[in-house]
Amino acid sequence: MGAKAEWWKGAVIYQIYPRSFRDTNGDGVGDLKGIEEKLDHVAALGAEAIWLSPFYPSPNRDFGYDVSDYCNVAPEMGTLADFDRLVAAAHQRGIKVIVDQVLAHTSERHPWFQESQLSASNPKSDWYVWADAKEDGTVPNNWLSAFGGQAWAWNPIRRQYYHHKFLKSQPKLNFHNEEVVEACMNVLRFWLDRGVDGFRLDVANAYLHDAKLTDNPPLPMEERSFMDWAHAPRLQRHIHDANMPENEWAMRRVRKVLDEYDGRLAFGEFSERPEMFGLYAGGSDRLHTGYTFDFIEDWSFEPSVFRAYYEKRLAPLKDLFPCVTFSNHDVPRPVTRWGGGQGDDALAKLALTLLLTLKGNVLMFQGEELGLPEADLDWDDIKDPVGDLYYPWMKGRDGCRTPMPWEAKAPGAGFTAGKPWLPIPDYHKVRAVDAQTADEGSVLAHARKAVAFRKAHPALRHGEISFLDAEGKLLAFTREGEGETLLCVFNLGTEAASYALPKGAGDVLFTVGEAKREGETLRLGPRGGAVLKG
Repeated sequence: MGAKAEWWKGAVIYQIYPRSFRDTNGDGVGDLKGIEEKLDHVAALGAEAIWLSPFYPSPNRDFGYDVSDYCNVAPEMGTLADFDRLVAAAHQRGIKVIVDQVLAHTSERHPWFQESQLSASNPKSDWYVWADAKEDGTVPNNWLSAFGGQAWAWNPIRRQYYHHKFLKSQPKLNFHNEEVVEACMNVLRFWLDRGVDGFRLDVANAYLHDAKLTDNPPLPMEERSFMDWAHAPRLQRHIHDANMPENEWAMRRVRKVLDEYDGRLAFGEFSERPEMFGLYAGGSDRLHTGYTFDFIEDWSFEPSVFRAYYEKRLAPLKDLFPCVTFSNHDVPRPVTRWGGGQGDDALAKLALTLLLTLKGNVLMFQGEELGLPEADLDWDDIKDPVGDLYYPWMKGRDGCRTPMPWEAKAPGAGFTAGKPWLPIPDYHKVRAVDAQTADEGSVLAHARKAVAFRKAHPALRHGEISFLDAEGKLLAFTREGEGETLLCVFNLGTEAASYALPKGAGDVLFTVGEAKREGETLRLGPRGGAVLKG
């Protein structure tokens, strides 16, 4: 793979949730034409690629992550012709296009499953994970769905259970069947032939399952946390329903398809057992890269979390250039998660600066550049099945999926001329793109400067990272590469702090919040930080 194929290393990739980005026809649901319309916003931010969450036909039980047709566009989002125009418009601006692929499962309405469920002898009978009931009619084993409850659903036509790692309406594909694997690889080729630059692979850890359907063991008591008790599936060690060593084989098959094309990228989501991460990604024949949930499930904002990820999780993985991300469509927004409630612009600016100075491909979720906090929705507004299951103790994922506010004073915040599919709170509208564009001190203005600073410094894009000892809420590290060394120091706390600069530290190049060098001491206000010459 030549240098052209390495465009993704250190790139800023902007995630778009199509339902919530921009609606052009007034039905309250975002569409592909809306994404095309707002590409200049992405270009002005400085992002080098967009990642599109699913836009495929779907009954929307899990809002696109239950695909009923892998090779088409949901009618409410447009057409294949709209998609082709979007790709061309993005490429014209120098922006790569990455699309989500959900190959571990389909919707129950997918034609493959509709045929598979008819009998145990039809051509697609073994395309999904089917199993007989136990003698007393109970489920085949103890596997639990990631959304709660048993991971098996009874089908009265076949008089068998089928496995679903998520919703009952998301039957699991059987990757032990070569016909299934090749059909999925042809899905990748379909989109690659249309000009996409790569894929984000949903639940890439879960393609393969144990064909013997062995029970998952319990999670040892000493490894359990509060969340494990609150969420039953976390009481199991998921080593037989997913996260198997054999899953590496599936990742190699994906990479082989990507290598049929020039300069394409595949990165995976690894939300369980991050210790398997290095087996599935990195090197020349597995996924190019991927991300774990170390940062996006973190609520502490402690320096030790960031240091441990690089020094413990990634250090042994010499051939893996990682992704780094603080947010996505599945988790509460970082501003709220890290103490900002319904908005904290100082915290938002600090988090963005930290994100853009850490090592890895930056995955930035839409609205992060605006400092949007989590939306606090009423029960009647909840659409997410996870929220429907657990409200009010957990409100699901809708709070990070609310529509982008483009215009502070326009109806529908400039997202739609109709009623948005999820409400847009007032504390989002005041952070609309038009309001922030007119304010040089806004989070958006800072985000654009921070992205530009990253792109101007090879050490931030490609360099190594080394952490330095620092007290309290201070996080300090160096980035070094391509003849450049930078020292990055951030105060993650809400009290002022000072850092004794190492010998040879140079000029301050970039700041966030209050940051001032006084001799050999760096003075940082709350949520302040600085990047200096090393």
